[in-house]
Amino acid sequence: MVILRIIFLISIIFCSAQNPYPQDYFSNPIKEKLLLSGTFAELRSNHFHGGLDIKTNGKEGLNIYSAARGYVSRIKISRYGYGKAIYITHPNGYTTVYAHLQKFTPKIEEYVKSKQYKNEKFEIQLFPNREELRISNNEIIAYSGNTGGSSGPHLHFEIRDNKERPINPMLFGIDIKDTTKPLLQGLYAYPLTKQSQINGKRLRQKIRLIKQADGNYKSEIIKAFGTIGFGVISNDRQDNANNKNGVSLIKTYLNEKKILEVDFKRFSFDESKHINRYIDYKYFSINKKRIQKLFIQKNNPLSLFSFNKNKGQIEVAQHNRAKYVVEILDFKKNKTSIEIQIVGEAPKQVSILKKSSNLTFINSSEPSSLSKGNFRVEIPKNTFYENTNINFDVKNDTLKLDKPIIPLQKAIDINFKVDHYPNEDIKFLFIGSVSNSGKLFYTMTKQKGNNLTSRTKKLGTYTIGIDKKGPKINPLNFKDKSWLSNTRYLKIKVSDDISGVNNYRATVNGKWILMEYDSKTSTLTHDFNDGIVTETENNLNLIATDNMGNNTKFECIFYRKLKN
Repeated sequence: MVILRIIFLISIIFCSAQNPYPQDYFSNPIKEKLLLSGTFAELRSNHFHGGLDIKTNGKEGLNIYSAARGYVSRIKISRYGYGKAIYITHPNGYTTVYAHLQKFTPKIEEYVKSKQYKNEKFEIQLFPNREELRISNNEIIAYSGNTGGSSGPHLHFEIRDNKERPINPMLFGIDIKDTTKPLLQGLYAYPLTKQSQINGKRLRQKIRLIKQADGNYKSEIIKAFGTIGFGVISNDRQDNANNKNGVSLIKTYLNEKKILEVDFKRFSFDESKHINRYIDYKYFSINKKRIQKLFIQKNNPLSLFSFNKNKGQIEVAQHNRAKYVVEILDFKKNKTSIEIQIVGEAPKQVSILKKSSNLTFINSSEPSSLSKGNFRVEIPKNTFYENTNINFDVKNDTLKLDKPIIPLQKAIDINFKVDHYPNEDIKFLFIGSVSNSGKLFYTMTKQKGNNLTSRTKKLGTYTIGIDKKGPKINPLNFKDKSWLSNTRYLKIKVSDDISGVNNYRATVNGKWILMEYDSKTSTLTHDFNDGIVTETENNLNLIATDNMGNNTKFECIFYRKLKN
């Protein structure tokens, strides 16, 4: 009996060592069959995805349940990002996050709206104390929606530790059926030094793959020399869902010895920006597909890696033969593998890549200041990941700052002197980015005297724009002097074609009213159930302001028959 107890305790300890996260503590936030549209640490634009995107069958209004007991520690409402989001802190130290919500349950909704009306703000961030909004296990806390930066109705669900680091919720026992192997879309080889070559070239090469009967792959034989590395384009799919999701684990081996592992189980938000160092940023910028580089370059601080002394890079000498294997796994350990045979072959002659003499050298470890014409660009040290040559030029008040194909760690300041513009126009000027199609996009611009400053984290083309027009205001479900007795919502479209809507303020009979803003439809909505509108005849005033300070005023009268 004693021996059995010892064996049992050892098994518990072993299991805990294998997975230190509690398995039966958190329950599913949706009481439906869980299907995912997005996985944890999935590669997104400029960040790793911090949670699970749970499908809601394209519907809004599904019950959202607390994953465990605790208290509401944070509520954030934003036009963009997470939209309406609620954070619950639990006794075990973890915090769960529920985002893109349609609305909260009555007790939370009442709390939030009281703060919104007190502060006269739609966008708000609240930090209730632990006694204000206590939550029990499996309590309905909200309803699913499509608010903020959501691309369709779903629930974004996170579990964070006490250092605010997101962790894969599936490590806590949140279970998703998945028997489908990860998908491989491409294998790429990289020469990593000036002397390196792959198949006689010093450029990135797409490697031809041969699919095997078991669903795995073998590549064509690669002839290489010097220091090289590989990258893959790969996705995962769960059963019963067609979404292309992120994988969970990638391992690489050289002659049976593991040389690199990329484990997507946890990260910090501070490091998430370095996704642009992990992927082939130039390839993504041009082709909109993400190659995951299976070697670690200089100044890549991501905590996802474990590696050998060469950081996943491979040294290939003349006549050497090597077997390189990539294993791509999802959370359920479904695996797709690639076997690559490498033969060392010294180049007969070293090709020299020609560089333009018109490029400007940037020492990444030092701050740089570039000036020409009316532009001055301030680049802090360590903005670039490595020393870089860029195309810098100015013509006709247009700045050419290379192309948006080089990732930046920090923001740069673009300054522009405006003293050659008419005085009456200066306050309407802004610095904007120019797309490949020539379209101008406003970038946040500050004016001090005769100088404009815009902070950006993207290279590219910038020029001077002008915006003298205020936002457009169009009522959607009423007209001046309309009767709205049987209408619950007041809807108004507010849009701005140039610099964008910055803020708005609406009153009825002089009282501030809450109008929720949907950025996807540019629509303001007021719920008459808030109880602010209590008169029969009502004077609505709305002032909308764009990012340049231009404002538009809208005024009308509407009527409501009061109910007894």
